[in-house]
Amino acid sequence: MYHKLQYISQGQTAKEQLENIQRVLDSGCLWIQLRIKEGGPKEIQQLAEKVKHYCSEYNATYIINDNTMLAKDIDADGVHLGLDDMPVSEARKLLGDKIIGGTANTANDLQKRITESCDYIGLGPLRYTTTKKKLSPLLGLEGYNTLLQNNHATSVPVYAIGGIQPNDIDQLLQYGVHGICVSGLLTHQNNLQQLITTLNTKLYAIT
Repeated sequence: MYHKLQYISQGQTAKEQLENIQRVLDSGCLWIQLRIKEGGPKEIQQLAEKVKHYCSEYNATYIINDNTMLAKDIDADGVHLGLDDMPVSEARKLLGDKIIGGTANTANDLQKRITESCDYIGLGPLRYTTTKKKLSPLLGLEGYNTLLQNNHATSVPVYAIGGIQPNDIDQLLQYGVHGICVSGLLTHQNNLQQLITTLNTKLYAIT
């Protein structure tokens, strides 16, 4: 089963991205999703290859946001696809049995991702976040409860995303969420190792 804590990378430049990813890996997060929207193809490929090297050193899972061909070219562990990205069926032809995650926001999205045989589903956003410029409608905690109960999505690991805070985790797990995807929560944290330890303790119910 996949790690329960996934970091979606942040940084305006390749240098910032690498620094943030290195900090997160150093502090105990073992699943990285590279998400970068600025820069040319060559710069992004070079960044992706460097991140792959970092993740290999930590034996961390490494996926690429949106870009299936890049994930294939650098032999990443997989890709995460938004609702407007390449169809899962096409990505599967390119990536074989690698990880393919998919975004969902509504009951229809959730059922579609299950039907498409995504390996995991990123369901959200929970609340407002500045990470994405175009946010889907906010779900709130009760939205997760309603969607997961009605769609019986426990057969596919569901990750909560969008403005997640540590105090949300217990309730999200009760509703059937497998893990969380976070970005700014880790990027802007000074005592990062302590925070990641706290998150993992909650996610894995370590006592």
